[in-house]
Amino acid sequence: MAKRKRPPLVVGWREVVALPELGVDALKAKVDTGARTSALHATRVREDERDGSPWVRFLVHLAQRGHGATLEVSAPLLEMREVRSSNGVVQRRPVIRTAVTLSDRSWPIELTLTARPEMGFRMLLGRTALRRMALVDPGRSYVASAKPPSEEG
Repeated sequence: MAKRKRPPLVVGWREVVALPELGVDALKAKVDTGARTSALHATRVREDERDGSPWVRFLVHLAQRGHGATLEVSAPLLEMREVRSSNGVVQRRPVIRTAVTLSDRSWPIELTLTARPEMGFRMLLGRTALRRMALVDPGRSYVASAKPPSEEG
């Protein structure tokens, strides 16, 4: 019997995601179909090496605004990639591959790491990560995830 394909996940313009391989249980992400690649706000990014393979170490900022909790993370470095930001500036960024979890689904995505403290969201989920996985309802928020306690009320 053939495996039945699941229908796409419907997501709003912002969702709470997890990055379990990085130890991140909940992070507010902006779903950004205008961005090809996904981006994670990361600071103290340092290239490293493990067993002859390139790795990267960095801090993930868990709070959307301010200087809240951080988490030190390591991941294999997939590549360095030139990315044009929304303001037109080309930046060379490290790229990692990790799983993203949203609702009851988890799938691998590529994330560029960038120190952009002015980002309103600590993570942008770009269209490549959403392809064949999700449909975006741009008029709604938290369709596939629970609204964070900070926004209840």
